[in-house]
Amino acid sequence: MATVILLRHARSTANGSGVLAGRQEGVRLSEQGEHQAAGLVERLAGVPVAAVVTSPLERCRQTLAPLLAARGLEPVVDPQLAEVDYGEWTGRAIKDLYAEPLWAVVQQHPSAAVFPGGEGLAGVQARAVAAIRAHDARVTAEHGPRAVWLACSHGDVIKAVIADALGVHLDGFQRIVVDPASVSVVQYTETRPFVLRVNDNGGDLSGVVPPPEKAGEAPSSDAVVGGSTGP
Repeated sequence: MATVILLRHARSTANGSGVLAGRQEGVRLSEQGEHQAAGLVERLAGVPVAAVVTSPLERCRQTLAPLLAARGLEPVVDPQLAEVDYGEWTGRAIKDLYAEPLWAVVQQHPSAAVFPGGEGLAGVQARAVAAIRAHDARVTAEHGPRAVWLACSHGDVIKAVIADALGVHLDGFQRIVVDPASVSVVQYTETRPFVLRVNDNGGDLSGVVPPPEKAGEAPSSDAVVGGSTGP
């Protein structure tokens, strides 16, 4: 199967504002976010990105714009990768949400959390994982098992996908950190995913590109005993 780079959108005007923006309209990249988006072109210079899939929200589309322009790629827009529908919590100050009984559930038992008028985090994970795996299968069929593709989404959505790839129960997903403009990398195989990067904020990402196929070598789902030898 292919390798997916899970990209969280760059810093937005809502990040750090103290408000749960969710799917609110008008949330764009901040000045810092625009610099982060521009920097993705260089970070991914050594990665042959075969396909791009994105959440429909504006901040994701803005994040991808410089990379898409540089590569001449057209993204697939998938609503299944959209931000969590926080329902009645959307647009509220986070400091005011601390007092809500649901806040403790979101923190300690997120698999049981359903936002009033919105969706549950278990449902978010189900839709996002299904979408990522379906796109991965499509990219693999079109470009081969050593293809690399990119999916741009949101913090909690990406955390839910990573938790699934790690075999971690959704109740542990709050232990995963995914910063704006960070990348996490998952390589799916027939029997298990391999998590190659989590919350990577560094530079060159060419190390996630699978090496060329050797003659007679078949893709393997086996883990390397003793640990990987590196790129």
